[in-house]
Parts: sequence; structure tokens; C-alpha cells
Amino acid sequence: MQNQRAMYNQNRARKALTISFLISFLSLCAKLGAYYLTDSTTAMSDAAESVVHVFAVGFVLYGFFLSMKPADEDHLYGHEKIEFLSVGVEGAVIILAAFSILYLAIQNLIFGFELQNLGVGMYLVGLAATINLVLGLYLRKVGEEENNVIVKSNGKHVLTDVWTSAGVIITLLLIQWIGWIYLDTIVSISIALFIFYEGFKLIKYSVKGIMDTRDPEVHDALLAILEDELPGTINSWHHLRHRTSGQTTWVELHVEFKPDVSLKKAHHDATILERKLIDAIHSDAVVTLHLEPEEPHEDIHDVLKGANKNRDLDDFV
Repeated sequence: MQNQRAMYNQNRARKALTISFLISFLSLCAKLGAYYLTDSTTAMSDAAESVVHVFAVGFVLYGFFLSMKPADEDHLYGHEKIEFLSVGVEGAVIILAAFSILYLAIQNLIFGFELQNLGVGMYLVGLAATINLVLGLYLRKVGEEENNVIVKSNGKHVLTDVWTSAGVIITLLLIQWIGWIYLDTIVSISIALFIFYEGFKLIKYSVKGIMDTRDPEVHDALLAILEDELPGTINSWHHLRHRTSGQTTWVELHVEFKPDVSLKKAHHDATILERKLIDAIHSDAVVTLHLEPEEPHEDIHDVLKGANKNRDLDDFV
């Protein structure tokens, strides 16, 4: 049953990303048409962001398929960490798009420009914005329900695109009313800065994942189990650490047992604790317990001194 549910989640996430990739082309065509008709830098900035988005979604889709591959002899922990790289690449290309928009906006300020066909351009951008709004809400819903990092980040990117399109429409409308074309340059620069900020947030999230930054929600869930009544012969625990890669959380800790406990009984109680910890986490989980007798902790680990490049064991946990 769990395998069937996992397969359903994977298929749903894959379907969402495939739809995103295909619809991105439709949105891009509408925006390119708006730029071709209006010669607006603001419209161009929106189209440039969509060009980047198409390439980013393509890489994200590749990353998703790679993350679904099981562990093998070369990747003993699986391939799920590619998700963080995918998010980081998406953030990087967004920032590149922001720089290209800034360059063209400054170029227009220096050499001048003209605008035309603003009404048709607004309709085309509005069509693209409507498409992206529906797509972004769908991706965000699927990403949250399936707890999929790639789908959620892609949905955030698409919804960011909606805000930039809204800015384009408002700008073109104001220019049509007041006739001040340099508003086009000002807004395109503002959009570029906004896109840069969104890209930076994605890169920050990616780096935190690659660096195994502690997930507060996972940590609290684990502590809720460990600080409750421990199974049978388990006295206490220490050296808890965990990291999350994609859909899997890896948990390690030491557990101390009461005196004169058989290995069979200790293993039985440890297995019960493992199951409780697994059930406490929403994602898949792999729990590894280091079993210890009720003796002074320093004496037990005395044999490990110097085994970790002269660093204390506590430095690693």
C-alpha cells in the first residue's frame, strides 16, 4: 500500500512538472508576441523571464526524473539531493534573466526607444498571466500536498511570473494614458530587481539543502517522540542528528539501555523506537540507532579517541 501511494505521488508530481514545461511554451509565445508588437522593454523583460523559465523547467524536470532513481553502487544514498541542485539552477538562471533585463533597460535610457500597439500587447501579456496564474496555483497545490521540493519551487517561480506580467500590464496601461514612455524603463528595472530577489531566495534554499541545514519541523517532530516515554529498556538518548534529501530524512542517534538487557530485547525496543520516529516524520525516513549499555558515555567511546582526525565526537553531532 505504501509503495502504491509513493508511486501515485511520483506520478502526480511528474505530471505537474510536465504540464508546467508544456504550458511554459504557450505563455512564452504570448509574451514574445507582446514584445514584438510593442517594442516595450518591460514586455521584453517579462518575455526574457519566460525564456529562462522554459530552460529552468526543463532542467527541473530532468532533476525530478533523476531524483526518482533508486540507490545504486555509486550512489548509496540515492539521487534525491539533485532536487536542491535543480532549485539552485532555477534560481541562478532567474538572476541571469534579471541582469539581462537591467542591461537592456539601461541601453534604452542611453539610446532612446519608441512604443507601439500597446493595447494588443496588454491583451497578450494578460493571456500569459492568466495561464501562469492557473498553472502556478496548481503546481503549488500539488507541491504542498506531495511535499515535493521541485514542484513547490517551480510553482513559486510561475507565480512570480504572474506578478511581473501584472506589472507589465499596469505599466503599458499607464503609458497609454499619460504618454510618458520612460515609465517603461523604470518598471522594467523594478521587475529585474524583483526577479533577482526571487532568484536569490531559491539559491539560498538550495544551499541550505546541500549543506544539510537542520529542518526545524523535522527536529521538533523527532523531539516530541524522544522526550515522551521511551520504549521498555531504553533509559535515555543523545547525539541526535538528521538531514533531509528530497523525500527522505536520514536520522541517527545513540540510545542508552538499562543494565543486563539482552541483545534481543534491546534490538526489539530499539526497533519500536525506530518505528515511532519514522511515523513522526511526513517524508520517508531511514533511522539508524547506536545501542549503548548504561555506563559512562566517555568511557564507552574512549576507544574512538583520535579516530576522527583528532576531533572530539561531539564536534560531529
